[in-house]
Amino acid sequence: MEIHRTDNLNWDEYFMGIAKLSALRSKDPSTTVGACIVDDNHKVVSIGYNGMPRGVDDDKIPWGHGEGLMSKYLYVCHAEFNAILNTRDGSALNGCTIYVTLFPCNECAKAIIQVGIKKIIYLDDKYHDHIEEQASRKILDMAGIKYEQYKGRDVKFDVK
Repeated sequence: MEIHRTDNLNWDEYFMGIAKLSALRSKDPSTTVGACIVDDNHKVVSIGYNGMPRGVDDDKIPWGHGEGLMSKYLYVCHAEFNAILNTRDGSALNGCTIYVTLFPCNECAKAIIQVGIKKIIYLDDKYHDHIEEQASRKILDMAGIKYEQYKGRDVKFDVK
């Protein structure tokens, strides 16, 4: 009798892998971010990545960290925001978990709270000390949203 594989991905590894794969769609030259929203039944509800709004030509918007209208931050939709908007039924997000490759900013935290997502699992927190992430943690704590750093394997995409 053959024994099944034991090195397969657990649920956290699987969903963070989907978030990492989604990040590869981003055209941002400095920070690629992906998100995957799942329900309690381990079903993917939505995915997203950071990029320009639908119908906006990626080549006509600045991708740098410039000032004023030359800053990408005025135009880019974050991965979490896109994942929330990409769902077909907003009520399906209530009670879900979001896997994201970068800790959410304060704007995404507000959207996460508003749609009823109850848990965030994030991969990286490179902007931990920035005011936006400080505000994010504060508002998430006030809303009772749990968040934790991903502790699983580094998911690679080497398929046999």
